Amino acid sequence: MRSLILLVFLFYSSLSLAAEYAVVMANNSSVSALDESHIRDIFLRRRNFDGDVKLIPVNLVGEDPARVSFERYVLQMDREQLNKYWVGNHFQGISPPTTQSSLPSVKVFIGRVSGAIGYVPLGMVDESLKVLYEF
Repeated sequence: MRSLILLVFLFYSSLSLAAEYAVVMANNSSVSALDESHIRDIFLRRRNFDGDVKLIPVNLVGEDPARVSFERYVLQMDREQLNKYWVGNHFQGISPPTTQSSLPSVKVFIGRVSGAIGYVPLGMVDESLKVLYEF
């Protein structure tokens, strides 16, 4: 019985560790993969290029679960920390990433704007998108 409980616990623990979202760019992008620290630098506007590709990060507005997860697991910041970060950077002329109102609009933006990078649920990934990182 004890081993059965352990197996059930391990099974559900592994499910919670499975990636739900992906950082993506258009499939025709020359960027092939990015690690978490590079993505963090892109979305915090510390890095604007990957090689010769100008990167344009796009966020969801508000408290969408995808954005909350992205901030927590990739940026490793909560909303209060991010707000303080952007207020501090505002005076240096650095503005936050552009925003889109919905996940479908993020996907369309990435497809239409060269160098756009964003995040969507893994279920939205199709042949038009290239997965750079999963979280």
